[in-house]
Amino acid sequence: MRTIFNTPLITPAFRLLFKLALRLAGWRVVGELPDIPKFVIAGAPHTSNWDFVMFLAIAFILKGDLRYMGKKELFRWPYGAFFRWCGGVAVDRAKPQGLVEQTVDAVQDADTFQLIITPEGTRKKVDEWKLGFYHIAKEAGVPISTGFVDSSTKTCGIGPTYTLTDDVDADIANIQGFFKDKVGINPELTSKL
Repeated sequence: MRTIFNTPLITPAFRLLFKLALRLAGWRVVGELPDIPKFVIAGAPHTSNWDFVMFLAIAFILKGDLRYMGKKELFRWPYGAFFRWCGGVAVDRAKPQGLVEQTVDAVQDADTFQLIITPEGTRKKVDEWKLGFYHIAKEAGVPISTGFVDSSTKTCGIGPTYTLTDDVDADIANIQGFFKDKVGINPELTSKL
């Protein structure tokens, strides 16, 4: 499927634009995307609308082909084609089959699938993560990678990738452990989990 991340001429132009913009702002991208066809990225901390721009920069610079979930209403004419081109996957929140199941189906139906989800579910400070990202990865049989923004070091990128076990609490503790020292763009909204 053609997306903004794999469109001739447009993709290299955006890659160059994001590299230049980050360099001018004093930020750098670190890490690499996993060399596997399917995975979920837990993106955190999520404290600003700028996080979306930072994750776009990561995707372009590291040559990702990321997907995100969006309510099906976003994918209607006249904007639907644009949101799909930007990596959107439409989900119907009113269907009896839940968001997790719909997303798992989308992952399993694709040859490659890199899905980014912000576990905090909001830009506000939270006490605990929503675990939809974990359940999607577990049910789809794919690992979870870590995508981050850290304003304290002006770095953003991809951290370790985790293969899930049958111990949800241990898996979540390991994944959250990676984010412990990461500070969001709005530091006062960074969740301390």
